[in-house]
Amino acid sequence: MISMTGYAYREKTGQDLSVSAEIKGLNNRYLEIYVNLPPWLSMYEANIREKISSCCGRGKAEVFIRVREHNVPVNININKNAARAYYDALKKLSKELGIKEKIGLASLLGMESVIEIEKNRDAERYWQEIQPLLDEAITAFCQEREREGKHTEEDILSHLGIIESSLKNISAFAPVIESTLKENIKMRFTELLGNQVDENRVIAETASLLLKYTISEEISRLASHLAEFRAETQKNKRPGKKLDFLCQEINREINTIGSKSAIIEVSSEVLRMKETLENIREQLRNIE
Repeated sequence: MISMTGYAYREKTGQDLSVSAEIKGLNNRYLEIYVNLPPWLSMYEANIREKISSCCGRGKAEVFIRVREHNVPVNININKNAARAYYDALKKLSKELGIKEKIGLASLLGMESVIEIEKNRDAERYWQEIQPLLDEAITAFCQEREREGKHTEEDILSHLGIIESSLKNISAFAPVIESTLKENIKMRFTELLGNQVDENRVIAETASLLLKYTISEEISRLASHLAEFRAETQKNKRPGKKLDFLCQEINREINTIGSKSAIIEVSSEVLRMKETLENIREQLRNIE
């Protein structure tokens, strides 16, 4: 089993560049990938998504690529048109308000878009630094998800064993339920008719009630579902959806057994199975 939750972080600091890769995994019904990286590296987003989707089947994966630059060469351009427009507007405003203060260069340089700063970035060179770091983070992320998945699988199988144990106990009471039904029917006929009991009528009534109250078929189906559940965990690396479906079938059979049986020992085991199954379903919400 593979968990949908996990976390990994890797960082590298160089002379003129520091980069970090952070990955968070969360529960989600389908695969959803969120990538956050500097706008000037957006051409590599598809590459990052492909890397994540190759190792994740379900869940929400959040990827954060952060870049800190040191001593990066820059080009500084002055937008003369913007500066002139600001100057004319401020000059007009000063005249209308009767302000004689001169409009200085410092005021103009503080206006938006007057100074345009462009960093000389080599995106390909930056990606060469980021890619191996990202690959390390993805490897660690997958290992963390597998580690959590293994622990979750152990817990799920432990709870599955509890349900199997309860089913074994219930199976032991199945003959008791049938014999009790037969005895009760015969006793009622005897109370009503005395010694003139029609054995064929007793047999017919018993058969009718057995169809209504016997739990043999439910026990058989439940045993089959539990066996399939256990087999699925062994053969399927990402069994989450299939196991969730099997839990619905298991729950249906448990409920039917509970509704049919009036024996307190069986009812107690049914309650135990339902509580345990709920725990399993809660755990499966975290499994691919």
